[in-house]
Amino acid sequence: MLYDFLREQIQTQFTVVRVLKEGQLGRVSLVRHRKTGDLLVLRTFSGDAKIYKKLLTVECVNLPRIKEAAEKDGQVLVLEEFVQGDTLSDLLMGGTLTPKEVEPIARQLCRGLWVLHTMGIVHRDVKPANVILRGGEAVLIDFNAARSYDPVHRKDTQVLGTVGYAAPEQFGLSQTDERTDIYAMGVTMNVMLTGAHPSVKLAAGRMGRVIQKCIMVNPQKRYPNTLSLMEAL
Repeated sequence: MLYDFLREQIQTQFTVVRVLKEGQLGRVSLVRHRKTGDLLVLRTFSGDAKIYKKLLTVECVNLPRIKEAAEKDGQVLVLEEFVQGDTLSDLLMGGTLTPKEVEPIARQLCRGLWVLHTMGIVHRDVKPANVILRGGEAVLIDFNAARSYDPVHRKDTQVLGTVGYAAPEQFGLSQTDERTDIYAMGVTMNVMLTGAHPSVKLAAGRMGRVIQKCIMVNPQKRYPNTLSLMEAL
């Protein structure tokens, strides 16, 4: 099986450099190929590999390239591109950003989300910690909370997301869709501009008005898609 083959290849051909993140469901590690020296990210977690498998053929500068993905008995192995840079959350530790600095980052994240949404994928965990700044490129990472949109379902089968960034519908009120990610984009932009959640301090001016539309409780009152949000930006 692919899972067993991939696990064997990882054990024999790669060395773990360091653990990047570890939680209840799994671990994210930086690994190095012993012959080529190439660095990759290894994800091992309990769940479903369906989203990662859908992304195997995707090439977008604002998303990491997925190299391999396999699952067996609810255990998932993923090898993906190592995006070298600082996370947006690390950058914000040095202070807030100006609207001129925020706009290109937000537009690039919208482009990455547009690729996901055209494939029927909802990220569901857009936040500064899941954005890596690689030079002038903003890359949206971590698809562990992502799901495929299914028009048959009235609500998500599993509640996932980060409190503060997660839209109201992520808590079982209705099914998540592309507007869920737009809500998280609004919160993320506000944190970039003010250092605070919009419920505490809303950004001023035009950006504040854009953010306010992103975070409407009723999804129908938000921007319908990321292209509309990009136009507003």
